[in-house]
Parts: sequence; C-alpha cells; structure tokens
Amino acid sequence: MRLAPTNRGPAANGLYVDLKLARSDRGNEAETLVDLRELAAIFAGGALGAAVRTGLVEAAPTKPGSWPWTTFAVNVAGSFLLGYFVCRLQERLPVTAYQRPLLGTGLCGALTTFSTFQLDLLHMLDHGDLLLAALYAAGSIAAGFAGLVVGTNIVRRARLTW
Repeated sequence: MRLAPTNRGPAANGLYVDLKLARSDRGNEAETLVDLRELAAIFAGGALGAAVRTGLVEAAPTKPGSWPWTTFAVNVAGSFLLGYFVCRLQERLPVTAYQRPLLGTGLCGALTTFSTFQLDLLHMLDHGDLLLAALYAAGSIAAGFAGLVVGTNIVRRARLTW
C-alpha cells in the first residue's frame, strides 16, 4: 500500500492536498483529502507537548526501582488538560478546525505518552518490582481518568461527586 499525491487542481484555499490511496493487492482505490493546516496544528502542538515532557523527564529522572513520579504527574496533568480542552472546545467555544488538533491531538497526545508509561512498567518488571508495577499501572489509569473527569467537570461547572 502506498500513498501518492494526484494532481486534481488547487483547492479553494490552496492548502488541501488530494491524495489517492492505491491498493495494488485488491485493485480498488480510496481517496482522502488532507488539510495541511490541520497537520501543521498537530505538529506544532506535538512539538510543544514533547518538549515539555522531555524537559520535565530530564529535569527529574526516575531511579530504578522507584515510582516514576514525573511520568505519572505528566500523564495525569495531560489527562486533565485533554478533558478540559476537548470539553471546552466542543461545548463552550465556537467550533474551529484547528484548535482540537493543536491542543488535543498534538499537545496532549505528545505530553502524555503510553510508550513512556510502558517503558517505566518494563523497567519495574525487569528489576523484579511486580507490586510497584501493578500499583503504578492501576494508579496511572485511575488518576488519569480522574484528571479527565475533573477537567471536564471544571468546564461544565458541575459539582464533583465521588
């Protein structure tokens, strides 16, 4: 499967690329339209999120056999921000094409990384810290969900009931 640009004329704003997804194994084709400004928004948000996460992880590295507080805090904060941004952008502000890709997909997606979470778990398991790994996995999922709920409820101005 390959992705190849086709020349079908300029879009109204000149920033759309018409791509043909050629499937040589079946002979059928699917077409899609890619908005370059949306990709740029995702890229910009991702660059910022990754830079923040990397800076924090390098500033406070985790010692083997200990709780990875930096990754934990970044993932919980990112879950909170994701809940806040997505709810605010969808329910409180006028719909725009680029704020959700910038803040949700880009910033929060790069700030919170499942791969770093997995790597931390693998390091714990490699050092034989089974209980710590289980607590970290359960705690990260629970705290991330709680951060998402708090962020969403702040936008909705709802009372938090547990």
